[in-house]
Amino acid sequence: MAENGERRRGSGTSTRQRTREPRVRGAQDAARRAGDALRELVDHHLEGVSGVRKNKDGGWIVDVDVLEVARIPDTTSLLATYEVELDADGELSQYRRTARYRRGGADQ
Repeated sequence: MAENGERRRGSGTSTRQRTREPRVRGAQDAARRAGDALRELVDHHLEGVSGVRKNKDGGWIVDVDVLEVARIPDTTSLLATYEVELDADGELSQYRRTARYRRGGADQ
């Protein structure tokens, strides 16, 4: 009987529970996760998010703006936009720099 009890305890709900975070809960959650993932990979200050969109696979594509080179005056600092792709679970799939520009420069 103790043997059956041990089996029950070993195959209880704890083995069925998942320890990872739930799926992305929306655009704000995707932006937060993308920023966190990019911060670990590139050693730059995050300025903000300039775009969030869902991709066809249920994942997310997030455009994150970072300060790459700080200069004085601040309007001459170099910024960059990185495209960060997350899968449906919010894990980083890939990222790439898509633009680099001066803070004071006009949009092209």
